[in-house]
Amino acid sequence: MYRFCAQTDSGLMRENNEDAFTFEEATGVAVLADGMGGYNAGEVASGMATSIINSEMSRWLTASAATASVQDIRRALEICVGNANAAVFKAAHANVSYSGMGTTLVAGVFRGSDLVIGHIGDSRCYRLRQGALVQITRDHSLLQEQIDAGLLTPEQAALSINKNLVTRALGVDDAVLLEVHEHAVEPGDVYLMCSDGLSDMVKDQDIEKTLQMPLSPEQQARALVDAANAHGGRDNITVLLVHAEAGAEKRGLMARLLGK
Repeated sequence: MYRFCAQTDSGLMRENNEDAFTFEEATGVAVLADGMGGYNAGEVASGMATSIINSEMSRWLTASAATASVQDIRRALEICVGNANAAVFKAAHANVSYSGMGTTLVAGVFRGSDLVIGHIGDSRCYRLRQGALVQITRDHSLLQEQIDAGLLTPEQAALSINKNLVTRALGVDDAVLLEVHEHAVEPGDVYLMCSDGLSDMVKDQDIEKTLQMPLSPEQQARALVDAANAHGGRDNITVLLVHAEAGAEKRGLMARLLGK
């Protein structure tokens, strides 16, 4: 069983919000995007991407979930992201005011005890398991490449002025490469999808502490947004939380084992 919630905020330095998110609890689809481009173009790109991917994936899962394998879901996600990329790319070339627009992306399908997660750019997904927070996506960014090459330490990267230079984005080319991973989900896991408006402003250890607090998911999401604004709020902030809870059958078994 999965419980979804999300919060978004324009931050303290920007008038408009170019982040977008959507989720569908019935199909387990969650999508978050951080747009880029000229005036309003970033929010057009992120809005198009989240809407298309959620709609197409949810429609396919409704028709195919009973027989679909994890590999089928992975391939379907790649196709839906490709369709979103084509739509954003076409819109950017059809309207001069949208020229150059694009978006980062993180999209997940939560089904049973499996998670298929795909991402492009520096929007992230974290997992909190048994009190430990782990980033399960790896940024497609210049900073991450410099860290991987040993040119910067993570501590130096945190102080860099080049935080927002991504090496992949949806909608800027006629084809896009989605990085996809599969993960086993355990009851009690918490998954956090976020734009860099959170991850640039709030340290991982502080995110971890917030997700460990005895708060409702909605309160946790609000606390993370508030923390990003308290640290400067230099960008739009979007937080999408997914709490994995034991299903009724498993809870019943555990109750019997505990004599309850």
